[in-house]
Amino acid sequence: MPVVMLVVGTRPEAIKMAPVAQAIQACPELSLHLCASGQHDEMLFQALSLFDLTPDSNLAVMRPAQTLNGLMQAMIQALDQVISRVSPDLVMVHGDTATCFAASLAAFHRQVPVAHVEAGLRTGNIDSPWPEEAYRSMVARIARRHYAPTESARQNLLREQVAPDSILVTGNTVIDALTWMKNRLDRHGYRPAATSPLAALREDARLVLITGHRRENHGDGIRTICTAIAALAARYPDVDLVYPVHLNPAIKDVVEYALAGIPNVLLVPPQDYRDFVWLMGRASLILTDSGGIQEEAPSLGVPVLVMREHTERSDALNAGTVMLTGSDSNAIVTASARLLDDDKARRRMAAIPNPYGSGNAARRIIDDLTQWLMRAHEACEAGNA
Repeated sequence: MPVVMLVVGTRPEAIKMAPVAQAIQACPELSLHLCASGQHDEMLFQALSLFDLTPDSNLAVMRPAQTLNGLMQAMIQALDQVISRVSPDLVMVHGDTATCFAASLAAFHRQVPVAHVEAGLRTGNIDSPWPEEAYRSMVARIARRHYAPTESARQNLLREQVAPDSILVTGNTVIDALTWMKNRLDRHGYRPAATSPLAALREDARLVLITGHRRENHGDGIRTICTAIAALAARYPDVDLVYPVHLNPAIKDVVEYALAGIPNVLLVPPQDYRDFVWLMGRASLILTDSGGIQEEAPSLGVPVLVMREHTERSDALNAGTVMLTGSDSNAIVTASARLLDDDKARRRMAAIPNPYGSGNAARRIIDDLTQWLMRAHEACEAGNA
């Protein structure tokens, strides 16, 4: 039975790959080895547990004040040992993280084929997002199977001369994860626990959800984002602004210094995916520099302002489900005010269909992967005959 080694390292990777891992577990032709790099440590394992997934191996590579080069070195060495021990038939990676690139390179050096989920996203600017744009572009040179979420992602790969028969348009697996979780919450009438910091939200207040953590926004970017949040809080006292703050001190220290004590700004620890989906569903507007939220929120009918200069989610931008503001405080406040003051404009944006699919991506990926592995096995048998 072919062994698929699925590697995740960050919370978003865990969420987006959870439906794929579940589909492999349900497939009688495949065996799963789930490997966690620990790039996000406790946030990663928290996300996996919500999907009833437990890693078969944990690299635990993170160290305080670790550089990207130090992280990459540690991950490649640890991944090499796991690949040697497990002898997978294929290594599957996701997106654009350090874990994704390290696992792809470690597999390549062991001559193990790589399958890349969420392949083909591009901004065309190697510095934005940094370092993710470079990582995902380099993985495209290594991968043997490319699972593109949209046709435009497929076209990006074709322009880079990736073989057409190695690409499959699948939709985005985050919609699978979102649908699975929202159905579970709706079935049980879920609300956060009374002990949760989210219990402080006002029942009659509109909600603006905020996330911000990208490396490109460290320093001045996160400071100007905080200036915008403070201005919005003062302008809209009837709105609760909820910010799950990333644990990285480069973010946490700046955000807490700038925003702690503002009555209608709720700074909370990173929330598990269950509570985060509940928050997205409650929100009137989302401000973010995240990639995945740009894909998820349209399925919930929530407009998104992207606090970055560029986005690799061009399908969302072209469809109109997201708008770019950059990290400029005036631009963020102006765009937010338009959607908070003009409900017709907000509802028009919220009604645009999600360009990232309807929740069948994992099944498409595993059907294709099973066939590809079987063909590879038959070719190997014929070569050995």
